[in-house]
Amino acid sequence: MAPKASKKSATKKVIVDCKIPVADKVIDVASFEKFLHDKIKVNGKCPAPQGSVEIKREKNKLTIIFQDENSSKRYIKYLTKKYLKKQQLKDYLRVIMSGKNSYEMVYYKYSQNDDAEEEA
Repeated sequence: MAPKASKKSATKKVIVDCKIPVADKVIDVASFEKFLHDKIKVNGKCPAPQGSVEIKREKNKLTIIFQDENSSKRYIKYLTKKYLKKQQLKDYLRVIMSGKNSYEMVYYKYSQNDDAEEEA
């Protein structure tokens, strides 16, 4: 009789890098982490049930580990944008994909030449 195959727990990891705004002291990573803890929904339950989502904070990064493989990394981008809007930073910062499972917060690029042309 063949041994039963152990079911491997499928996890999905998403990284949000806040290096640039944290260096400029625009965002506090701890408050962003608390926002995610409070807002992440899993199977329609908010806040997420214990053990279904794990959020690890490093110096300038948040790593979100979902125990459910069906969870969407796009959902983390949505919540990050929602956090920026709540902090009134949506006009200055944006969330871009920096890797397969990672996002990064960067400033919008405003050119100085456009402002000078409008004034003239």
